[in-house]
Amino acid sequence: MTPIPEFTEAEMALMREALRERFAHTVEVNEVETEIRINPADRDLTICPALYWEEDGCRFVLSKTGVTQFRSMFFWSVRDRFSTGQEEYDNLGDCVVTLLKMQEEADAARKAMPDDFDPRGVEVV
Repeated sequence: MTPIPEFTEAEMALMREALRERFAHTVEVNEVETEIRINPADRDLTICPALYWEEDGCRFVLSKTGVTQFRSMFFWSVRDRFSTGQEEYDNLGDCVVTLLKMQEEADAARKAMPDDFDPRGVEVV
């Protein structure tokens, strides 16, 4: 299998601009690697280039799983992990905008909860 290419300068510029628009300041983005099952049936993990950043206690990971394929997630802790609900995107802009919008909504919902709220005992209807 051909290695997945690193993020291009154009992709990095798009990321920097999207983060600046969302957070109103420059966000430090780290280039990292993730290990992902590209297809659910795969037994082996594939090393993928990824971007990682933190903002206001939340951590973000956006992985490149192909030339123009991307996956993303955000989390506050191991039990507070979220994805966008779409497994993969074929457009980086769509991926990052959806990720940031969903995190913004989740953050607002978290901040509206009482400090002592524990969602583990809540039944989903």
